[in-house]
Amino acid sequence: MSQEQVFSDWKEREALAEAMIPMIGKMYRDSNVETSVYGRNVVNRSVISILKSHRAARHLEKNQVSVHQTYPVVAAMQNMNLSNVHVDIGKLAMGFQANGGNQSIEDYVAAELADAVNADNQKTQTDVVLYGFGRIGRLLARLLIDKTGGGQSLRLRAIVVRKGGDNDLQKRASLLRRDSVHSNFQGTITVDEENNYIIANGNAIKVIYASAPEAIDYTEYGISNAVIIDNTGKWRDNEGLSLHLRANGASKVMLTAPGKGVKNIVMGVNHTDIEDTDTILSAASCTTNAITPVLKALNDEYGVANGHVETVHAYTNDQNLIDNYHKGDRRGRAAGLNMVLTETGAAKAVSKALPELEGKLTGNAIRVPTPNVSMAILNLNLEKEVVRDELNDFLRDAAIHSDLQKQIDFTTSREAVSSDFVGSRAAGVVDGLATIAQGGKSCVIYVWYDNEYGYSCQVVRMLQHVTKTALPAFPKEN
Repeated sequence: MSQEQVFSDWKEREALAEAMIPMIGKMYRDSNVETSVYGRNVVNRSVISILKSHRAARHLEKNQVSVHQTYPVVAAMQNMNLSNVHVDIGKLAMGFQANGGNQSIEDYVAAELADAVNADNQKTQTDVVLYGFGRIGRLLARLLIDKTGGGQSLRLRAIVVRKGGDNDLQKRASLLRRDSVHSNFQGTITVDEENNYIIANGNAIKVIYASAPEAIDYTEYGISNAVIIDNTGKWRDNEGLSLHLRANGASKVMLTAPGKGVKNIVMGVNHTDIEDTDTILSAASCTTNAITPVLKALNDEYGVANGHVETVHAYTNDQNLIDNYHKGDRRGRAAGLNMVLTETGAAKAVSKALPELEGKLTGNAIRVPTPNVSMAILNLNLEKEVVRDELNDFLRDAAIHSDLQKQIDFTTSREAVSSDFVGSRAAGVVDGLATIAQGGKSCVIYVWYDNEYGYSCQVVRMLQHVTKTALPAFPKEN
Protein backbone atom coordinates (compact mmCIF):
# COMPACT_ATOMS: atom_id res chain seq x y z
CA MET A 1 0.00 0.00 0.00
CA SER A 2 1.15 3.55 -0.73
CA GLN A 3 1.53 6.16 2.01
CA GLU A 4 -1.72 7.76 0.90
CA GLN A 5 -3.57 4.44 1.06
CA VAL A 6 -2.20 3.67 4.50
CA PHE A 7 -3.26 7.07 5.81
CA SER A 8 -6.69 6.81 4.16
CA ASP A 9 -7.26 3.37 5.70
CA TRP A 10 -6.29 4.73 9.13
CA LYS A 11 -8.67 7.67 8.86
CA GLU A 12 -11.48 5.35 7.81
CA ARG A 13 -10.89 3.02 10.75
CA GLU A 14 -10.62 6.02 13.07
CA ALA A 15 -13.98 7.32 11.83
CA LEU A 16 -15.66 3.94 12.34
CA ALA A 17 -14.31 3.66 15.90
CA GLU A 18 -15.48 7.19 16.63
CA ALA A 19 -18.95 6.34 15.33
CA MET A 20 -19.08 3.24 17.56
CA ILE A 21 -18.44 5.14 20.80
CA PRO A 22 -21.91 6.74 21.26
CA MET A 23 -23.64 3.48 20.30
CA ILE A 24 -21.58 1.42 22.76
CA GLY A 25 -22.03 4.07 25.46
CA LYS A 26 -25.80 4.30 25.04
CA MET A 27 -26.24 0.52 25.27
CA TYR A 28 -24.15 0.49 28.44
CA ARG A 29 -25.83 3.44 30.18
CA ASP A 30 -29.40 2.59 29.17
CA SER A 31 -29.37 -1.20 29.16
CA ASN A 32 -26.17 -2.33 30.97
CA VAL A 33 -24.82 -4.01 27.83
CA GLU A 34 -21.05 -4.49 28.09
CA THR A 35 -19.12 -4.68 24.82
CA SER A 36 -15.69 -6.20 24.21
CA VAL A 37 -13.35 -7.31 21.43
CA TYR A 38 -12.01 -10.76 22.23
CA GLY A 39 -12.53 -10.05 25.92
CA ARG A 40 -11.01 -6.55 25.81
CA ASN A 41 -13.51 -4.04 27.14
CA VAL A 42 -14.37 -1.15 24.79
CA VAL A 43 -16.93 0.62 27.00
CA ASN A 44 -15.91 4.17 27.98
CA ARG A 45 -12.83 3.92 25.79
CA SER A 46 -11.25 6.41 23.39
CA VAL A 47 -10.98 6.00 19.63
CA ILE A 48 -7.34 4.96 19.88
CA SER A 49 -8.10 2.55 22.72
CA ILE A 50 -10.82 0.85 20.66
CA LEU A 51 -8.49 0.50 17.68
CA LYS A 52 -5.77 -0.91 19.94
CA SER A 53 -8.25 -3.44 21.34
CA HIS A 54 -8.75 -4.71 17.80
CA ARG A 55 -5.03 -4.68 17.15
CA ALA A 56 -4.33 -6.60 20.36
CA ALA A 57 -5.81 -9.70 18.73
CA ARG A 58 -2.97 -9.81 16.20
CA HIS A 59 -1.18 -12.57 18.12
CA LEU A 60 -4.28 -14.74 17.76
CA GLU A 61 -3.37 -15.21 14.06
CA LYS A 62 -6.47 -16.48 12.24
CA ASN A 63 -8.71 -14.50 14.60
CA GLN A 64 -7.47 -11.04 13.64
CA VAL A 65 -10.40 -8.67 13.49
CA SER A 66 -10.87 -5.17 12.09
CA VAL A 67 -13.17 -2.32 13.05
CA HIS A 68 -14.53 -2.65 9.50
CA GLN A 69 -15.98 -5.99 10.65
CA THR A 70 -17.13 -5.02 14.16
CA TYR A 71 -18.85 -1.74 13.27
CA PRO A 72 -21.73 -3.50 11.41
CA VAL A 73 -22.17 -5.78 14.45
CA VAL A 74 -22.56 -2.82 16.80
CA ALA A 75 -24.93 -1.15 14.35
CA ALA A 76 -27.06 -4.29 14.21
CA MET A 77 -27.19 -4.48 18.02
CA GLN A 78 -28.86 -1.05 18.14
CA ASN A 79 -32.08 -2.53 16.78
CA MET A 80 -32.27 -5.29 19.40
CA ASN A 81 -33.79 -5.14 22.87
CA LEU A 82 -30.65 -6.23 24.72
CA SER A 83 -30.12 -5.72 28.45
CA ASN A 84 -27.77 -6.92 31.18
CA VAL A 85 -25.51 -8.94 28.88
CA HIS A 86 -21.88 -8.98 27.76
CA VAL A 87 -21.34 -9.12 24.00
CA ASP A 88 -18.01 -9.89 22.33
CA ILE A 89 -18.28 -8.09 19.00
CA GLY A 90 -14.93 -9.50 17.87
CA LYS A 91 -16.18 -13.06 18.11
CA LEU A 92 -19.46 -12.14 16.42
CA ALA A 93 -17.62 -10.47 13.55
CA MET A 94 -15.32 -13.42 13.00
CA GLY A 95 -18.24 -15.84 13.32
CA PHE A 96 -20.09 -13.96 10.59
CA GLN A 97 -17.02 -14.12 8.36
CA ALA A 98 -16.64 -17.85 8.96
CA ASN A 99 -20.32 -18.28 8.13
CA GLY A 100 -19.48 -17.39 4.56
CA GLY A 101 -22.04 -14.62 4.09
CA ASN A 102 -25.00 -17.01 3.96
CA GLN A 103 -27.15 -14.37 5.65
CA SER A 104 -27.06 -10.65 6.31
CA ILE A 105 -25.05 -9.31 9.24
CA GLU A 106 -28.32 -8.18 10.85
CA ASP A 107 -29.84 -11.66 10.61
CA TYR A 108 -26.64 -13.32 11.83
CA VAL A 109 -26.33 -11.05 14.89
CA ALA A 110 -30.04 -11.47 15.66
CA ALA A 111 -29.70 -15.26 15.57
CA GLU A 112 -26.53 -15.32 17.72
CA LEU A 113 -28.03 -12.97 20.32
CA ALA A 114 -31.57 -14.37 20.26
CA ASP A 115 -31.29 -15.69 23.82
CA ALA A 116 -30.12 -12.27 25.00
CA VAL A 117 -33.22 -10.43 23.78
CA ASN A 118 -35.76 -9.62 26.50
CA ALA A 119 -33.86 -11.99 28.81
CA ASP A 120 -34.62 -11.80 32.53
CA ASN A 121 -31.09 -10.81 33.56
CA GLN A 122 -31.94 -7.94 35.89
CA LYS A 123 -29.28 -7.54 38.55
CA THR A 124 -29.95 -6.28 42.05
CA GLN A 125 -27.69 -3.65 43.55
CA THR A 126 -25.00 -4.78 45.99
CA ASP A 127 -23.17 -2.40 48.29
CA VAL A 128 -19.39 -2.81 48.41
CA VAL A 129 -17.00 -1.52 51.08
CA LEU A 130 -13.22 -1.48 50.72
CA TYR A 131 -11.53 -2.05 54.08
CA GLY A 132 -8.06 -0.67 53.46
CA PHE A 133 -7.03 1.64 50.63
CA GLY A 134 -3.53 0.59 49.59
CA ARG A 135 -2.29 -0.62 46.20
CA ILE A 136 -5.03 -3.23 45.67
CA GLY A 137 -7.74 -1.17 47.37
CA ARG A 138 -7.24 1.80 45.07
CA LEU A 139 -7.17 -0.35 41.93
CA LEU A 140 -10.36 -2.08 43.04
CA ALA A 141 -11.89 1.37 43.50
CA ARG A 142 -10.93 2.30 39.94
CA LEU A 143 -12.40 -0.91 38.55
CA LEU A 144 -15.64 -0.60 40.49
CA ILE A 145 -16.06 3.04 39.49
CA ASP A 146 -15.40 2.09 35.86
CA LYS A 147 -18.16 -0.53 36.07
CA THR A 148 -20.80 1.91 37.28
CA GLY A 149 -23.16 1.74 34.32
CA GLY A 150 -26.88 1.56 33.71
CA GLY A 151 -27.32 -1.46 35.95
CA GLN A 152 -25.19 -0.24 38.88
CA SER A 153 -25.30 -3.81 40.17
CA LEU A 154 -22.11 -3.22 42.19
CA ARG A 155 -21.77 0.10 43.99
CA LEU A 156 -18.69 1.16 45.87
CA ARG A 157 -20.26 2.88 48.87
CA ALA A 158 -17.36 3.38 51.27
CA ILE A 159 -13.73 2.89 52.12
CA VAL A 160 -12.50 2.28 55.65
CA VAL A 161 -9.10 3.55 56.78
CA ARG A 162 -7.32 4.81 59.84
CA LYS A 163 -7.05 8.58 59.86
CA GLY A 164 -3.53 9.56 58.95
CA GLY A 165 -3.56 13.17 60.12
CA ASP A 166 -4.31 16.54 58.60
CA ASN A 167 -5.61 16.63 55.01
CA ASP A 168 -6.20 12.88 55.16
CA LEU A 169 -9.20 13.02 52.81
CA GLN A 170 -7.31 15.11 50.26
CA LYS A 171 -4.36 12.74 50.38
CA ARG A 172 -6.57 9.66 49.88
CA ALA A 173 -8.21 11.35 46.90
CA SER A 174 -4.83 12.29 45.48
CA LEU A 175 -3.58 8.70 45.72
CA LEU A 176 -6.68 7.57 43.84
CA ARG A 177 -6.22 10.32 41.25
CA ARG A 178 -2.51 9.73 40.51
CA ASP A 179 -0.56 6.51 40.30
CA SER A 180 3.10 6.23 39.31
CA VAL A 181 2.57 2.77 37.80
CA HIS A 182 -0.99 2.76 36.47
CA SER A 183 -1.15 6.40 35.36
CA ASN A 184 -3.80 8.97 36.21
CA PHE A 185 -7.40 8.14 37.03
CA GLN A 186 -9.57 8.40 33.92
CA GLY A 187 -12.18 10.88 35.06
CA THR A 188 -12.82 13.53 37.68
CA ILE A 189 -12.27 13.36 41.42
CA THR A 190 -13.45 15.93 43.95
CA VAL A 191 -13.59 15.96 47.74
CA ASP A 192 -16.56 16.82 49.97
CA GLU A 193 -14.81 17.67 53.23
CA GLU A 194 -18.03 18.47 55.08
CA ASN A 195 -19.59 15.04 54.48
CA ASN A 196 -16.35 13.05 54.18
CA TYR A 197 -16.86 11.92 50.60
CA ILE A 198 -14.52 11.28 47.70
CA ILE A 199 -16.61 11.86 44.57
CA ALA A 200 -15.22 10.01 41.55
CA ASN A 201 -17.05 10.18 38.22
CA GLY A 202 -20.28 10.90 40.07
CA ASN A 203 -19.78 8.12 42.63
CA ALA A 204 -20.00 9.46 46.19
CA ILE A 205 -17.69 7.24 48.24
CA LYS A 206 -17.91 7.65 52.01
CA VAL A 207 -14.58 7.66 53.83
CA ILE A 208 -15.04 6.00 57.22
CA TYR A 209 -12.31 6.32 59.83
CA ALA A 210 -12.12 3.30 62.14
CA SER A 211 -9.52 1.22 63.96
CA ALA A 212 -11.62 -1.93 64.43
CA PRO A 213 -14.01 -3.53 61.91
CA GLU A 214 -16.58 -4.61 64.51
CA ALA A 215 -17.00 -1.03 65.76
CA ILE A 216 -18.53 0.23 62.51
CA ASP A 217 -22.26 0.59 61.93
CA TYR A 218 -22.58 0.73 58.14
CA THR A 219 -26.33 1.26 58.33
CA GLU A 220 -25.66 4.74 59.69
CA TYR A 221 -24.35 5.57 56.21
CA GLY A 222 -27.23 3.95 54.35
CA ILE A 223 -25.19 0.82 53.60
CA SER A 224 -26.78 -2.61 54.03
CA ASN A 225 -25.94 -6.24 53.22
CA ALA A 226 -22.54 -5.07 52.06
CA VAL A 227 -19.65 -7.18 50.86
CA ILE A 228 -16.55 -6.06 52.75
CA ILE A 229 -13.31 -6.48 50.79
CA ASP A 230 -10.43 -6.62 53.26
CA ASN A 231 -7.27 -5.33 51.57
CA THR A 232 -5.21 -4.98 54.73
CA GLY A 233 -4.08 -8.60 55.08
CA LYS A 234 -4.13 -8.07 58.85
CA TRP A 235 -6.60 -10.90 59.40
CA ARG A 236 -6.25 -14.13 57.42
CA ASP A 237 -8.36 -16.68 59.30
CA ASN A 238 -12.04 -17.14 60.15
CA GLU A 239 -11.63 -15.75 63.65
CA GLY A 240 -10.05 -12.50 62.52
CA LEU A 241 -12.11 -11.97 59.37
CA SER A 242 -15.36 -12.69 61.21
CA LEU A 243 -14.82 -9.38 63.06
CA HIS A 244 -16.13 -7.70 59.91
CA LEU A 245 -19.39 -9.62 60.17
CA ARG A 246 -20.07 -8.16 63.62
CA ALA A 247 -20.54 -4.76 62.00
CA ASN A 248 -24.14 -3.76 61.28
CA GLY A 249 -24.76 -3.75 57.54
CA ALA A 250 -22.06 -6.29 56.60
CA SER A 251 -23.04 -9.62 55.05
CA LYS A 252 -19.90 -11.16 53.51
CA VAL A 253 -16.12 -10.73 53.64
CA MET A 254 -13.59 -11.20 50.85
CA LEU A 255 -9.87 -11.25 51.62
CA THR A 256 -7.37 -10.09 48.97
CA ALA A 257 -4.60 -12.34 50.26
CA PRO A 258 -4.14 -16.07 50.90
CA GLY A 259 -6.49 -17.22 53.64
CA LYS A 260 -5.87 -19.73 56.40
CA GLY A 261 -8.66 -22.22 57.01
CA VAL A 262 -10.99 -20.42 54.59
CA LYS A 263 -11.84 -21.19 50.97
CA ASN A 264 -9.12 -19.85 48.66
CA ILE A 265 -10.78 -19.12 45.33
CA VAL A 266 -9.17 -18.69 41.93
CA MET A 267 -11.79 -17.50 39.48
CA GLY A 268 -12.10 -19.77 36.47
CA VAL A 269 -10.77 -22.74 38.44
CA ASN A 270 -12.68 -23.45 41.65
CA HIS A 271 -15.25 -20.64 41.84
CA THR A 272 -18.01 -23.24 41.71
CA ASP A 273 -16.92 -24.24 45.23
CA ILE A 274 -18.49 -21.03 46.51
CA GLU A 275 -21.83 -21.64 48.21
CA ASP A 276 -24.51 -19.08 49.01
CA THR A 277 -23.94 -19.74 52.71
CA ASP A 278 -20.23 -18.83 52.57
CA THR A 279 -19.65 -15.54 54.35
CA ILE A 280 -15.84 -15.51 54.45
CA LEU A 281 -13.74 -16.14 51.34
CA SER A 282 -10.19 -15.52 50.12
CA ALA A 283 -9.15 -14.50 46.60
CA ALA A 284 -5.77 -16.22 47.16
CA SER A 285 -2.59 -14.45 45.98
CA CYS A 286 -1.67 -12.75 42.72
CA THR A 287 0.81 -15.51 41.85
CA THR A 288 -1.64 -18.30 42.64
CA ASN A 289 -4.18 -16.59 40.38
CA ALA A 290 -1.61 -16.22 37.61
CA ILE A 291 -0.41 -19.83 37.49
CA THR A 292 -3.40 -21.94 38.55
CA PRO A 293 -5.55 -21.35 35.41
CA VAL A 294 -2.61 -22.27 33.14
CA LEU A 295 -1.85 -25.32 35.27
CA LYS A 296 -5.50 -26.39 35.15
CA ALA A 297 -5.57 -26.13 31.37
CA LEU A 298 -2.35 -28.12 31.06
CA ASN A 299 -3.43 -30.71 33.61
CA ASP A 300 -6.77 -31.25 31.88
CA GLU A 301 -5.13 -31.71 28.47
CA TYR A 302 -1.77 -33.34 29.19
CA GLY A 303 -1.70 -34.24 32.88
CA VAL A 304 0.90 -32.63 35.17
CA ALA A 305 3.12 -35.23 36.85
CA ASN A 306 5.17 -32.72 38.85
CA GLY A 307 7.07 -29.49 38.47
CA HIS A 308 8.71 -26.40 39.90
CA VAL A 309 7.41 -22.83 39.84
CA GLU A 310 9.94 -20.01 39.97
CA THR A 311 8.46 -16.54 40.43
CA VAL A 312 10.32 -13.43 39.33
CA HIS A 313 8.28 -10.91 41.30
CA ALA A 314 8.20 -7.13 41.48
CA TYR A 315 9.13 -5.74 44.88
CA THR A 316 6.31 -4.99 47.28
CA ASN A 317 5.53 -2.62 50.16
CA ASP A 318 6.67 -5.14 52.77
CA GLN A 319 10.31 -4.76 51.61
CA ASN A 320 12.68 -2.02 52.69
CA LEU A 321 13.85 0.81 50.43
CA ILE A 322 17.25 0.69 52.11
CA ASP A 323 18.88 -1.99 54.25
CA ASN A 324 17.07 -2.23 57.56
CA TYR A 325 15.62 -4.71 60.00
CA HIS A 326 12.92 -7.02 58.60
CA LYS A 327 11.31 -10.02 60.27
CA GLY A 328 11.69 -12.02 57.05
CA ASP A 329 14.98 -13.40 55.80
CA ARG A 330 16.65 -11.28 53.07
CA ARG A 331 13.67 -8.93 52.64
CA GLY A 332 15.39 -6.36 54.84
CA ARG A 333 17.85 -5.58 52.05
CA ALA A 334 17.26 -2.60 49.74
CA ALA A 335 14.46 -3.56 47.33
CA GLY A 336 15.49 -1.13 44.59
CA LEU A 337 19.11 -2.31 44.51
CA ASN A 338 18.93 -6.07 44.84
CA MET A 339 17.44 -9.25 43.51
CA VAL A 340 16.14 -10.87 46.68
CA LEU A 341 15.69 -14.60 46.95
CA THR A 342 12.70 -15.41 49.13
CA GLU A 343 10.08 -18.03 49.73
CA THR A 344 6.61 -18.22 48.18
CA GLY A 345 3.67 -20.36 49.14
CA ALA A 346 2.03 -19.93 45.74
CA ALA A 347 3.06 -23.34 44.37
CA LYS A 348 1.67 -25.18 47.38
CA ALA A 349 -1.39 -22.92 47.41
CA VAL A 350 -2.31 -24.12 43.90
CA SER A 351 -3.66 -27.34 45.42
CA LYS A 352 -6.21 -25.35 47.45
CA ALA A 353 -7.88 -24.44 44.18
CA LEU A 354 -6.73 -27.47 42.19
CA PRO A 355 -6.53 -30.49 44.52
CA GLU A 356 -5.30 -32.76 41.70
CA LEU A 357 -1.89 -31.09 42.00
CA GLU A 358 -1.51 -31.67 45.75
CA GLY A 359 2.16 -32.38 46.51
CA LYS A 360 3.24 -32.14 42.87
CA LEU A 361 4.73 -28.64 42.82
CA THR A 362 7.62 -26.87 44.51
CA GLY A 363 8.23 -23.14 44.35
CA ASN A 364 10.52 -20.25 45.10
CA ALA A 365 10.61 -16.52 44.36
CA ILE A 366 13.06 -13.81 43.42
CA ARG A 367 12.04 -10.22 44.18
CA VAL A 368 13.49 -7.88 41.55
CA PRO A 369 13.89 -4.05 41.38
CA THR A 370 10.72 -3.29 39.37
CA PRO A 371 7.55 -1.81 40.90
CA ASN A 372 4.98 -3.97 39.10
CA VAL A 373 4.48 -6.93 36.72
CA SER A 374 5.93 -10.30 37.56
CA MET A 375 6.70 -13.55 35.79
CA ALA A 376 6.11 -17.17 36.73
CA ILE A 377 8.28 -19.84 35.12
CA LEU A 378 6.51 -23.22 35.09
CA ASN A 379 9.02 -26.06 34.69
CA LEU A 380 6.74 -29.08 34.31
CA ASN A 381 6.87 -32.79 33.70
CA LEU A 382 3.73 -33.89 31.87
CA GLU A 383 2.12 -37.29 31.47
CA LYS A 384 2.00 -36.97 27.68
CA GLU A 385 4.61 -36.02 25.11
CA VAL A 386 4.27 -32.55 23.66
CA VAL A 387 5.98 -30.29 21.11
CA ARG A 388 6.24 -26.50 21.24
CA ASP A 389 3.88 -25.55 18.41
CA GLU A 390 1.18 -27.95 19.59
CA LEU A 391 1.47 -26.64 23.14
CA ASN A 392 1.30 -23.01 22.02
CA ASP A 393 -1.72 -23.71 19.82
CA PHE A 394 -3.48 -25.27 22.78
CA LEU A 395 -2.71 -22.35 25.10
CA ARG A 396 -3.66 -19.81 22.42
CA ASP A 397 -7.01 -21.55 21.97
CA ALA A 398 -7.53 -21.55 25.75
CA ALA A 399 -7.05 -17.77 25.71
CA ILE A 400 -9.75 -17.35 23.05
CA HIS A 401 -12.44 -19.97 23.42
CA SER A 402 -12.12 -21.86 26.71
CA ASP A 403 -13.84 -21.22 30.03
CA LEU A 404 -10.52 -19.72 31.13
CA GLN A 405 -10.58 -16.92 28.54
CA LYS A 406 -10.69 -14.18 31.18
CA GLN A 407 -7.87 -15.77 33.16
CA ILE A 408 -5.41 -16.74 30.40
CA ASP A 409 -4.06 -14.43 27.72
CA PHE A 410 -1.43 -15.23 25.10
CA THR A 411 1.24 -13.20 23.32
CA THR A 412 3.87 -13.78 20.65
CA SER A 413 5.30 -10.26 20.66
CA ARG A 414 9.03 -10.36 19.95
CA GLU A 415 9.76 -7.15 21.84
CA ALA A 416 7.55 -7.63 24.92
CA VAL A 417 9.03 -6.76 28.31
CA SER A 418 7.46 -6.50 31.74
CA SER A 419 6.20 -2.92 31.45
CA ASP A 420 4.14 -3.88 28.39
CA PHE A 421 1.87 -5.90 30.65
CA VAL A 422 0.99 -3.09 33.05
CA GLY A 423 -2.79 -2.91 33.02
CA SER A 424 -3.32 -6.45 31.72
CA ARG A 425 -6.72 -7.67 32.90
CA ALA A 426 -5.82 -11.34 32.55
CA ALA A 427 -4.64 -13.31 35.56
CA GLY A 428 -1.64 -14.38 33.48
CA VAL A 429 -0.29 -13.94 29.94
CA VAL A 430 1.53 -16.87 28.34
CA ASP A 431 4.62 -15.79 26.38
CA GLY A 432 4.42 -18.17 23.43
CA LEU A 433 7.85 -17.27 22.05
CA ALA A 434 9.50 -18.39 25.29
CA THR A 435 7.77 -21.79 25.45
CA ILE A 436 10.17 -24.73 25.57
CA ALA A 437 8.95 -28.21 24.55
CA GLN A 438 11.03 -30.55 22.41
CA GLY A 439 8.86 -33.59 21.98
CA GLY A 440 9.40 -35.20 25.36
CA LYS A 441 7.18 -35.04 28.42
CA SER A 442 8.76 -31.91 29.87
CA CYS A 443 8.06 -28.27 29.09
CA VAL A 444 8.77 -24.77 30.36
CA ILE A 445 6.03 -22.13 30.22
CA TYR A 446 6.62 -18.43 30.91
CA VAL A 447 3.66 -16.48 32.30
CA TRP A 448 3.63 -12.68 32.70
CA TYR A 449 1.18 -11.12 35.14
CA ASP A 450 0.33 -7.68 36.43
CA ASN A 451 0.45 -8.63 40.09
CA GLU A 452 -1.61 -5.54 40.97
CA TYR A 453 -4.12 -4.85 38.20
CA GLY A 454 -4.58 -8.35 36.82
CA TYR A 455 -5.11 -9.66 40.34
CA SER A 456 -7.59 -6.87 41.10
CA CYS A 457 -9.56 -7.87 38.01
CA GLN A 458 -9.72 -11.41 39.37
CA VAL A 459 -11.04 -10.07 42.68
CA VAL A 460 -13.79 -8.14 40.87
CA ARG A 461 -14.72 -11.26 38.87
CA MET A 462 -14.99 -13.15 42.14
CA LEU A 463 -17.09 -10.34 43.63
CA GLN A 464 -19.44 -10.51 40.63
CA HIS A 465 -19.75 -14.28 41.05
CA VAL A 466 -20.41 -14.06 44.79
CA THR A 467 -23.06 -11.38 44.31
CA LYS A 468 -24.53 -13.01 41.17
CA THR A 469 -23.96 -9.83 39.18
CA ALA A 470 -21.77 -11.27 36.39
CA LEU A 471 -23.36 -10.67 33.02
CA PRO A 472 -24.10 -13.65 30.74
CA ALA A 473 -21.67 -13.65 27.81
CA PHE A 474 -22.53 -13.81 24.12
CA PRO A 475 -21.96 -15.28 21.62
CA LYS A 476 -22.01 -18.62 23.33
CA GLU A 477 -19.10 -20.90 22.53
CA ASN A 478 -19.78 -24.02 20.51
